Amino acid sequence: MSSWYLLVATGLLLTIAGALWRVWRGPEQADRMMAAQLVGTGGVGVILLLAAMSGDWAMLDVALVLALLAALAAIAFVKSTRGEGEGDPEDDTPEDRASEDGAPR
Repeated sequence: MSSWYLLVATGLLLTIAGALWRVWRGPEQADRMMAAQLVGTGGVGVILLLAAMSGDWAMLDVALVLALLAALAAIAFVKSTRGEGEGDPEDDTPEDRASEDGAPR
């Protein structure tokens, strides 16, 4: 069974290698971010397979932290590519809130 885990982990590592190529080559920022998300997801998968193979369940904590960091990286990317304050309800002016409600200004 452990050889099956190693085979699947090797496949995931090849996927991560392809994603790293996409991070390096681009062409767009969104392509790079999606590839970075794939690296994070593939890394979680490899860690989970290695934890199951070795029986070292403390690696689950590492996989959880990596998954959380990947999610935070996606949020940071979206926040950095949007316009100034766009999407932040706390940054809206009263005029913006009135226009969203359909009320005349």
